[in-house]
Amino acid sequence: MDVFYTIEKPGTAEFKDRGSKFLAYAYPVKSADEVKECLAEVKKEHPKATHHCYAYRLGTEGTQFRAVDDGEPSGSAGKPILGQIDSKQLTDTAVVVVRYFGGTLLGVPGLINAYKMAAALVLQLVPAVQKNIESYYDLTFDYTILNEVMIVVKQQNCSVVSQELQLFCTMRIGIPRGNEELCLLRLKDIYGLEVAKVKK
Repeated sequence: MDVFYTIEKPGTAEFKDRGSKFLAYAYPVKSADEVKECLAEVKKEHPKATHHCYAYRLGTEGTQFRAVDDGEPSGSAGKPILGQIDSKQLTDTAVVVVRYFGGTLLGVPGLINAYKMAAALVLQLVPAVQKNIESYYDLTFDYTILNEVMIVVKQQNCSVVSQELQLFCTMRIGIPRGNEELCLLRLKDIYGLEVAKVKK
């Protein structure tokens, strides 16, 4: 697979069950630190909530993930939230579900259902986007060939991660894995351009 799915903007949704209110927040995230920031934001907004449960999955391979029950019975909150992220095959996505206790105990099956529903609702509202899995390269070149470089970058659907354009230019680009070989051939055809793969 040369593509992955994620969300590009945050969203919120609400689910109610027997007086308990579940507020779900979805965020596009790139790192565990960003997840912490989103969580802190939600906690600041809802300091009186009984629980702030969350789950996330990160990375184009989706290998980094976590599910946190925040005081709810083990496996009744974080896992169902993560399950919804996974059912949509999303990565670089975090979902925080805030619970206000309504006085009636929902029991573990009820909790699993409520957290699952809240997460499902918010992920239905936020459109999923398909992105290319990219390999990163650093380009160094003289300003006089900027035009030739940009033509290849645009034609090959590369993303420009960072650039510094002066008399001497440096640029970091992401090349979609699907056309990495072709793109590199085209770049290496440009006289005076240095291409170096970025080591992770």
